[in-house]
Amino acid sequence: MAVFEGNFTFNPQQLRFAIVIGRFNDLVTGKLLSGCQDCLKRHGIDVDPNGNQVDYAWVPGSFELPLVARQLAISGRYDAIICLGAIIRGQTPHFDYVASETAKGIAAIGFQTGIPVIFGVLTTDTMQQALERAGIKSNLGWQYGQDALEMAALMGQLRGLTPDYSQSDNKIVPALPVSSPGQLNPTAIPQQQSDPKNQS
Repeated sequence: MAVFEGNFTFNPQQLRFAIVIGRFNDLVTGKLLSGCQDCLKRHGIDVDPNGNQVDYAWVPGSFELPLVARQLAISGRYDAIICLGAIIRGQTPHFDYVASETAKGIAAIGFQTGIPVIFGVLTTDTMQQALERAGIKSNLGWQYGQDALEMAALMGQLRGLTPDYSQSDNKIVPALPVSSPGQLNPTAIPQQQSDPKNQS
């Protein structure tokens, strides 16, 4: 038997990342991005937007992160995707809906595509708490970058063990069968086949 663990003995030039950033609360997300870039750069990744290792996508807010992250994942171009956002509780239930759907959406992308997607979304009660986690006390952006490096290395090891892994010719194949609208009719009733022995 074997032990599989993401390590940092890989060739950094071979890795490709995408970072999706929510613009809402950019005072926080901008700091998370800086911390994430610092981590990747210190591990040999070229974080220049004009380079060929990291692509960046800005979205209006955290709720839009899963949609864009999934589109990037199914392209098959990236070893890992990092989602950065900040959701701060207000005086209405809006926080709960956005935080819940964002988390579920980001988690689903990994299941559907087999590409590691890092949940780098702060969910805090106050702006002060968010800022503390984005640079005042520590910058979790660094941790999100490190998580992406580790998962990219780990999945690179596991892909050789799973021949049916959902990548073929650099394209992602859906984990579940997909039917075209003309093939799927949820209201159709299966027709019972007649038994030739019972025919008169």
